[in-house]
Amino acid sequence: MKQIITFGEVLLRISPRGNKTFMQSNNVEFYFGGTELNVSISIANFGGSVKHISAVSEDFIGDTAISYIRKFGVSTSSIVRSKRPLGVYFLEVGAVMRPSKISYNRSHSSFSQIIPSMVDWDKALRKGIWMHWTGITPALSQGAYDTLKEGLKLAREKGLTVSADPTYRSGLWTYGQDAKTALIELLHYSTVFIGGINEINEVLGTNYSYSNEDFIKASQQLMETFPSIEKVFDKIRTALNASWHKIRARMWNGREFRETEDLDITHIVDRIGTGDAFAAGLIHGLQHYDDYKAMLFASAACALKHTYEGDVNHSNVDDVVKIIEGNISGRFIR
Repeated sequence: MKQIITFGEVLLRISPRGNKTFMQSNNVEFYFGGTELNVSISIANFGGSVKHISAVSEDFIGDTAISYIRKFGVSTSSIVRSKRPLGVYFLEVGAVMRPSKISYNRSHSSFSQIIPSMVDWDKALRKGIWMHWTGITPALSQGAYDTLKEGLKLAREKGLTVSADPTYRSGLWTYGQDAKTALIELLHYSTVFIGGINEINEVLGTNYSYSNEDFIKASQQLMETFPSIEKVFDKIRTALNASWHKIRARMWNGREFRETEDLDITHIVDRIGTGDAFAAGLIHGLQHYDDYKAMLFASAACALKHTYEGDVNHSNVDDVVKIIEGNISGRFIR
């Protein structure tokens, strides 16, 4: 079976139980995640064949991380080991008007020290049909940027579809690389753009508004600037408070604009990884449906992720399809 390939850091998440702060609690729980890994596991839960490429610590934490990834059927054959520790982040989950808070400890992690010679991209991509990247990875280190670039270049030479979620987080770009220059270079290897007005404005240096008309214009300019990009998908979040959000999506594929209805998430269990769930749903959907139904599938997958604790969306295809069909009552299934 042809594989979906992801490349990115594996992180250990540590949180107090429930909605407590660290000051309130002596008990914590942990989860493994990471933006690209979350995408991998979600696609595997949809029945896809997936490989995740990364560098993890050469200790019992790294062993546990690999065991966790394998549990979902994701291939770890291209994960390398390092004497550096696994990256960690600490999360306090907010509620209602109190926002969640995150603190990262990843600047000297096993993945941040990765360099191109550590990954055999030709072997890693041998069964690949699709490669997914995000703006998190090239922001972490020069080595991570260089390694990703090498992989994307070969992926396009081999004819893989490449999806880009160029998430821009200014606090991560600390090693000297210019974020805009780096993202522009990597987007030249991409065919599907998963991002909104903020990301497009950052890359193009434009000032488009959030209206649908400007979204279409921004997408058209993006495609003119990066001729390899064929489709643009935008997930839109309306936050009423930390516990109640609305999710919808819109798209421009060079021929038509489409938009979904809002999905109302009135009691968020866990917001981490919801954008990753959208990307995973879209990647799965574009391989099985038309563009609009793929976007519906992605939006429903994103909404469902808000109901699971941890970084990963545990929904399967049937779960997502039920949401698309309007079954949002949450009634018992007997």
